[in-house]
Amino acid sequence: MALLRRGKRPWPPIWRSGELRSSYDAVVVGGGVHGLATAYYLASNWGITDVAVLDKGYLGGGGSGRNTAIVRSNYLTPDGVAFYDRSVRLYERLAVDLNLNVMFSRRGHLTLAHSDGALRTMRWRAEVNKHQGVDSEVIGPTEIKRLVPALDTSGNPRYPILGALHHPPGGIVRHDAVVWGYARAAAALGVEMHQNTEVLDIDVAGGDGPGGKGPGGHVTGVRTSRGDVSAPVVVNCTAGWASLVAAMAGLRLPISTHPLQAAVTEPVKMFLPAVVVSGSLHVYVSQTDRGELVFGAAVDPIATYDTGGSLAFAEELSGHVLQLMPGLGRMRLLRQWSGLCDMTPDYSPIIGPTPVAGFFCDVGWGTYGFKAAPVAGEQLAACIASAETPDLIEPFKLSRFSEDRLVGEKGAAAVGH
Repeated sequence: MALLRRGKRPWPPIWRSGELRSSYDAVVVGGGVHGLATAYYLASNWGITDVAVLDKGYLGGGGSGRNTAIVRSNYLTPDGVAFYDRSVRLYERLAVDLNLNVMFSRRGHLTLAHSDGALRTMRWRAEVNKHQGVDSEVIGPTEIKRLVPALDTSGNPRYPILGALHHPPGGIVRHDAVVWGYARAAAALGVEMHQNTEVLDIDVAGGDGPGGKGPGGHVTGVRTSRGDVSAPVVVNCTAGWASLVAAMAGLRLPISTHPLQAAVTEPVKMFLPAVVVSGSLHVYVSQTDRGELVFGAAVDPIATYDTGGSLAFAEELSGHVLQLMPGLGRMRLLRQWSGLCDMTPDYSPIIGPTPVAGFFCDVGWGTYGFKAAPVAGEQLAACIASAETPDLIEPFKLSRFSEDRLVGEKGAAAVGH
């Protein structure tokens, strides 16, 4: 009825753009969920509203719109568990904070084990999780079958299910709603969104590298496809192009970029009450509120910026899913797509200050980016505003690679890489 009353009148925009000004207190490069969350928390928690978010495409058009929207905190290291647990807690109240239904759905998260070695890793993760106050436990096939009746827990499959790490707080959330919610809330506080605005270079002075860039220098602004902008703070919140953007400031990041493919089926009646992951079969699957099954797999093995889909992915994915749930044999894949994952050597992000004063990074998320967006934005905003690195992101500073204190999270990856 409200739509009928409204007629053909256009809906008002939920964020403003306007003309790009010549200076801001801070420029955020990347209009995905990480960039928008950083801008929002700068404005809401610290009163820094003279902020421009720049994106070469449209808001949420990169990794934020291509992920499988799974949320969890059952990681392997104490640093990782504490960090992602804070993100889950922020997701749980995000609809209230942003005054927009982001459709967070707590489903429970099952990481299946098909070997004794995998079971040992699950028990390890469960103990670390419990020690950090996160709800996780290892369960057997009978309990797995009770939670997800569609799974084949018999001994007949080539890789029988021996157990699983059950993580009740895990779930899914609507990724585009999160993007829109952060954008609208940040814009309401005064943050400007500038789409179709590509950053071509970053101005740095006083550095040790060519042109005064690099370590020891300080950032002075950015050059964009719509003109130059001066700013004492520039934040790299890009995914897929993080190392290229950092290179504009004269920094080299230990990142390689790989495509990650995903797919979705036709909608069917709800039958999958939990998020299901199999690292051995390289697949994870959840069911949306509309009934589609959303699948993801391992990143492609070759580092490239090519985001084309492949028949080999669809064939391998289908075969592995049918090993887990033979009853899906008549379902049809509707669509597949690909995104870019910036992978670091220890599978943990790079977040915080850099050797270039005023240049901050929130990058290198691999396959964990969407899960971490709220806490990354909250903590990075605190780092920028207070000039002190919060405890939650201290372990993930760029300097860890030169100080030999990596945060190994490969064992907590949903699938093999």
